[in-house]
Amino acid sequence: MGFIWHPCVMNSGEPWFRLGRLDVTTVMSVVLGVAASWLAWVVVPSLPALLSFSPTAVASGQLWRLVTWPFAEGLSLWSVLTLFFFWYFGTELENLIGRTRMIWLLVGVWAGLTVAATLTAVLFGAGAGLAGFGLIEFVILLLWIAEYPLRKFFFGIPAWVIGVVLVGVQALGMLASRAGSELVSLLLSLVLVALVAKQTGLLREYAWIPGGRRSGRTPRVKSSRAPRVSRAQLRDERRSRTDREQLDALLDQINDKGIHSLSAAQRRELLRLRERLRKS
Repeated sequence: MGFIWHPCVMNSGEPWFRLGRLDVTTVMSVVLGVAASWLAWVVVPSLPALLSFSPTAVASGQLWRLVTWPFAEGLSLWSVLTLFFFWYFGTELENLIGRTRMIWLLVGVWAGLTVAATLTAVLFGAGAGLAGFGLIEFVILLLWIAEYPLRKFFFGIPAWVIGVVLVGVQALGMLASRAGSELVSLLLSLVLVALVAKQTGLLREYAWIPGGRRSGRTPRVKSSRAPRVSRAQLRDERRSRTDREQLDALLDQINDKGIHSLSAAQRRELLRLRERLRKS
């Protein structure tokens, strides 16, 4: 089965607010911000050149470029497709980790890409600039593939194969053009983004990536006598354990078949379990 768009990806369940019928989530807020930058580009065509990241320009005091480079792109068919794929895959990730953690993930992705480009410029004396949302969308797509490596794309190709091809094409193109500094920047960016993603709750299945919550370990008890536990505490622990088992089962279904395989009742149950476990 090929990669098929499904409208239920729009249902994140946790919008910050609504504009009419539009749920404005973290991902949708970014989409609207990028779309607004396109309108600004129509009015001021030279705007992308003023917003893009350039190591030499930043060194000369134009520090705003560190923040504004994702919006340094005009309107084109490719930019529209890039933003669509960011919305599609980013919304699925936001469904998993929630709107607040999605903010931190996007901030971490921006910071990781910016730090990698800056360090590369310092170490090699030259580095590629950053302009537009394409690189952020590329990283979000790779994170989605890492979360769902067995999901099928076009012609039944597993997602992990698509990820290997995308990274391989990028790396080979840089090697062919002798852009060693850009290749180092790309690899460093992927490392930094992986660390950030692990902290926000993604990449749980990749134990070799440091960070995140440790699982399967019980705290060491200093006293030889175990503390007394009330019946209410035992009941809460049993309920929490059951909730986690139900949540894991739903997440496994999403990982195997995609979020569109959940029924409306299952999606409501997923949100309810996530909120209850956050409060526990």
